[in-house]
Amino acid sequence: MTTTTETTKTTSKINKILNDLTPGERTVCPLPHDGYLFLEHDVPSLLIYRKKPNDKATLRLARSGASYLIIGEEHFDFFQEFISVLTEKMAAKFGSFILLEIFSGETNSHEFVIRGPSHKLPVSLDVLKDELCKIPSRKYNVQLTARIEQTKQRQLEAVTPLFSIKDIKAKGGTLIGLEVPPVYRDADDNVYPVYFRKFRDSLIEAIQKAIFEFIRVQTTSKLTNFHALGKRDIHSEVFKIDKQLTEIQLSYQFLLLIAPVNIQALRKRFFETNFEEIGAYHYRLLPVDPDILKRKLYNLRIDEIDDPALSYLFDEKREEIDQQLTMLKERGSKNFFYSSVRLYKGIDPNVLTEAKLILQNIDEDHSQEERQDIDAKAFAKMAEREFEYFKKQSPDYNGNIHIRDDVNIMMVSQGELYLPSDYTMTKNGAAALLQHEIGTHALTYYNGSQQSLSQMAAGFADYDALQEGIAVLSEYLIGGLSGNRLRILAGRVVAGDALLDGADFKQVFSLLHTQYGFSKENAFNITSRMFQGGGFLKDIIYLKGLVELRDYLIDDGELEPLLAGKFALKHVEVIEDLTDRGLLTPPKLKPRYLTSPGFNKKIDHIKQGLALSKMI
Repeated sequence: MTTTTETTKTTSKINKILNDLTPGERTVCPLPHDGYLFLEHDVPSLLIYRKKPNDKATLRLARSGASYLIIGEEHFDFFQEFISVLTEKMAAKFGSFILLEIFSGETNSHEFVIRGPSHKLPVSLDVLKDELCKIPSRKYNVQLTARIEQTKQRQLEAVTPLFSIKDIKAKGGTLIGLEVPPVYRDADDNVYPVYFRKFRDSLIEAIQKAIFEFIRVQTTSKLTNFHALGKRDIHSEVFKIDKQLTEIQLSYQFLLLIAPVNIQALRKRFFETNFEEIGAYHYRLLPVDPDILKRKLYNLRIDEIDDPALSYLFDEKREEIDQQLTMLKERGSKNFFYSSVRLYKGIDPNVLTEAKLILQNIDEDHSQEERQDIDAKAFAKMAEREFEYFKKQSPDYNGNIHIRDDVNIMMVSQGELYLPSDYTMTKNGAAALLQHEIGTHALTYYNGSQQSLSQMAAGFADYDALQEGIAVLSEYLIGGLSGNRLRILAGRVVAGDALLDGADFKQVFSLLHTQYGFSKENAFNITSRMFQGGGFLKDIIYLKGLVELRDYLIDDGELEPLLAGKFALKHVEVIEDLTDRGLLTPPKLKPRYLTSPGFNKKIDHIKQGLALSKMI
């Protein structure tokens, strides 16, 4: 009688937990007997892990899946019944349901063992095997291997089966066992943290690809790719880390703090001395203590994030912020230049070749110097009209403009436009810069600010090149990319190359002014920007970004998704992954040039490999 009563109570508990499996929703809850369930209702798969002592790292592997079940160490019969009911319900919805139990192998093992029906699921298991074999080993000259074992025993020999294969099959389920070599820890369960993150990311992707093959063929699920099998719910601690990372980044304005405040005086002296004397750069006082910010930066527990994509993005961004903070301490020194080389990765030979071809094929149009029709105030009015265009798409958009004497370049920082008070330009140049600064930088900042991750507005690591590539492309798309503008971008690359070769200020200026025919004003502007801070290579990324973006579009990449926030081309697949999981959304604002006449024709020219010198 007692057994019957307990069984009834167990069934009642389970039915209560699994009563509502509404599509698009999730069930997240602790289970009796120290278990835990995280179930995405529209994902017909489940990772399973049984708790055991000294095995926390393997538990973290299981928790990296979209849906997972953690089984406590006691009352195993409850979990058996729970899995049975869950399988029956999910199989009824999707036609089939796949369960993958993950467990660690022997301490010295270097082999994955896949236990499953290889004769019935050859593609899924072969995909899993092939992907697992790609995971790099921690030890030199030791390759991780994987094998498929055709067996009805899906767990280790000494372990009680979750259920009989016959029973689970009758309920519409398929069980696979995955023995994982615990190469990510030592014999005392001490984890190698850096290697563990790489191992986990590769393992979870391998599992997702294999499970997707099963789902695609065996179920009625509408999931379109394996990315949709990633985690869709972000733990509150992850949002907290994201916010803290952004707060640290926004506590200082990197570009503003390395821009000299006395640029007008430097220019005047250099010209008055016939290009012989360049004074010392003076910078704003640092509003932050880089060392204190670094301490905060490395107190963030990024290593505990179980979502592989977010862990990768945050870890990479932390390293970039660390480098920037170091550079703020190094302003005015040679070390600043060395750090700049590391941050911007030097100059790609292909980009340098493109730059030289542009300078050889396009002469500077000096007549434009006499047609500076637009000043800073007039440009500010144009920017305000562009802000109104954005407000029509999103009423809560708000743009701010700052005209300042202590700014030497036009720029957008944290979504706001900064203009030098003495800035002048042609009408055509103003239209181009409007799309560059507002239609790209301000727009992507706003779109990023509408995402669940604040880093999409602040910018993931190395986002600058893609941002500037899109910005320059926008100038071309509205017909505003002039020969002079393209020459300036090329001149920056040539100047950066000279700086890397050890040239000083006067030598770089002379190279641009004498050899490449830049006006003294343009040559000075390029050179002065290149030497701010002690040697700053950021300006090379404009042409670099354009070259890389052109190659991306040639490979059938789409432009519009790149406007969802601030990230690098190397992040596109990760952004698509997070979007497929519903963690990110498509861009809310769209720039004016997407609807301009001739847009499709110009994009087609780019995709056909249009030479940069032909974009004017």
